[in-house]
Amino acid sequence: MQNSQQLISAPSSLIAANGELSFGHFNGPVSQLGLANFVYTNVMDKPASLWAKHFHYKQFQFVSINCDEYILGFALADIRYLGSGFCYVFHIPSQTLQEHTWLKPCGMGYGTQPSPVNSLAYLKGKHSLQIQIVEGQWHIRANTPFLEAKLTITPANQQQCMAMCGPTGYSGWTYTQKQNALPVAGHLLVNGKTQNLATALGAYDFSAGYMRRETSWRWASFSTRLNQTCIGLNLAAGVNETGCNENALWIDGEKHLLGPVHFSFKRSLASETSKPHQPWHIYSADGRVNLRFTPLNCRQERLNLWLLKSNFRQYMGHFSGTLVCQHGQTHQLQDVLGLTEDHFACW
Repeated sequence: MQNSQQLISAPSSLIAANGELSFGHFNGPVSQLGLANFVYTNVMDKPASLWAKHFHYKQFQFVSINCDEYILGFALADIRYLGSGFCYVFHIPSQTLQEHTWLKPCGMGYGTQPSPVNSLAYLKGKHSLQIQIVEGQWHIRANTPFLEAKLTITPANQQQCMAMCGPTGYSGWTYTQKQNALPVAGHLLVNGKTQNLATALGAYDFSAGYMRRETSWRWASFSTRLNQTCIGLNLAAGVNETGCNENALWIDGEKHLLGPVHFSFKRSLASETSKPHQPWHIYSADGRVNLRFTPLNCRQERLNLWLLKSNFRQYMGHFSGTLVCQHGQTHQLQDVLGLTEDHFACW
């Protein structure tokens, strides 16, 4: 079974000195985005103002970690007008959620750098979150009322990351780099109790670019071990769908690109505190993805700040069903813990 999405050599800079962008799936990470080289135009093909070039750029990073008792999520976003982030721990036995959020005004107490290989992103304050990437190794530092974390996620082979760039809107673009089912090391303290990381698995997401003013996506992800096989999955619909998509499966570290997928679910109009969460069906037309996701809990946020809006739901729950790798082998899943997301942003 061949990949329908062919890999091209990763450039050292996504945007070349002459302003030319590289599009497609890359065979490894891109070291720098090269934002200074980008020639940004408006919909009338006129050069965009320096103001627009600065404020229309968005960047966000997310890390998820599965360990014996918890699923953890760390997120940090720079939308220029605001810096925001969250950190949560989902206690698997009790299905309870603890979370901490950050919201910083323009340019104050937060920062990011446009490189998925060497960069620093942070949210400062009494409680803090830092994500530093050093030669492709992710270091997460978090301090909240319920959590202290000094964690490292180390890809065994960075060339197996899913790295791609596609056109977005009229003159924009989005670079996305992800990798799942990676080993985790370090120190993790949750509610004063040290957590065992011997079998922990992590996943990361670095996404950046000139996205649509109104952007929405559906997303699914997990990292697990099944019968001594390490399996990771990333699926999405929305944002990256012009020419290629970001759907990928990892089997013992080997990347298998997947085709487009559909997310079938019902948004609840009732109070989210009432547990009305219905199962999702996530599937592909070629039959390689056929999953049922059953939510257990939900981390949600609704912000309506006039020009800026966000309607965000991230669910923790169980995946069951089948996945077919590019070698034609079927992997059967039964109650695998992972995440889904339904998100609308106006930024």
